Amino acid sequence: MRIVSIHMNRSVLNYWKYRLKSIKNQISIGRRKASVARVFFKKGNGKIIINDTDVLDYFKRKSLVMMLSQPLEIVNFNQKYDFSVNVKGGGLSGQAGAVRLGISRSLEKIDPGFRPILKEAGMLTRDARVVERKKYGQPGARKKFQFSKR
Repeated sequence: MRIVSIHMNRSVLNYWKYRLKSIKNQISIGRRKASVARVFFKKGNGKIIINDTDVLDYFKRKSLVMMLSQPLEIVNFNQKYDFSVNVKGGGLSGQAGAVRLGISRSLEKIDPGFRPILKEAGMLTRDARVVERKKYGQPGARKKFQFSKR
């Protein structure tokens, strides 16, 4: 068995540190219910792509697409950035909420002046409501079996 040692010079290490920092600054994460959305943004012409498909193809309902575009409409954002989103977990409604939070956080990274406007509209607040767990001795979280006196 041969042990191979790899020596990297300082310039290569600095390159990768810089590269990782620049990528980290272009990612925002949004969560809602059981869904997690990773939003990547880069300069472009204003396209939103979700899991390598168009927004209307992925979210079938127009109400969910309107929900996604709320942060962009609130700040009157000019179409200078493309958003590429990876979303997983949960259902369509939870995924739409996660993407909305991710887009809001990325808008804040693009221009910190958007923060007060988005904060006032409630776009930067993570919706903490999740499904309540089922309890033992009951058919659901709150529902009880029919009570019998005798």
